[in-house]
Amino acid sequence: MSRKSLAHRRPNRRAAVAAGLVLAVGLAVSTQVSAQASVHAPAKRSTAAVQSVSGTSGRAVTRVADFYGAYIDAKGDYTDPDITLATALRNHYLTPDFAKRLTTWEKKNGADGVLRAQNVPAKWTATDNGTVGNGHEVIVTLTFGSGETTQKTKLFVLVERYDHIVDIDTTSAR
Repeated sequence: MSRKSLAHRRPNRRAAVAAGLVLAVGLAVSTQVSAQASVHAPAKRSTAAVQSVSGTSGRAVTRVADFYGAYIDAKGDYTDPDITLATALRNHYLTPDFAKRLTTWEKKNGADGVLRAQNVPAKWTATDNGTVGNGHEVIVTLTFGSGETTQKTKLFVLVERYDHIVDIDTTSAR
């Protein structure tokens, strides 16, 4: 190798080394700043409780919870409730015989038969209540209102015949 070619290569090598150093120093500084920021900033804790929802296919309580969750969501948008979805959910989850009885109950009482109310609840829970005859009973607790003015309604939902809802009542079948 000639001396000229080494000298010619050095500026490129120096430029590469310099660029590497600048990059390394820049990363170190930004990492240090980030580390300092995270050390001095107190950790924020959420005051809201962490929630999770789970279910198991084939379980009555999961099926009823899925139905009520979707139904309340469909009916709950006061400016634009999705009546088509609510009807489709009823057709899917309720037996045809119960759907007819529910429609009769609704005409007589002037309320939604699934919710047993004229309005939509703010919260709901579904709890397994065990086997009843050939079916399974699930307790659905609906909470209407908010703050200090809440009212709870307990419904007993009976699931039979291929995991379809055959009855919703305010008293247990047990």
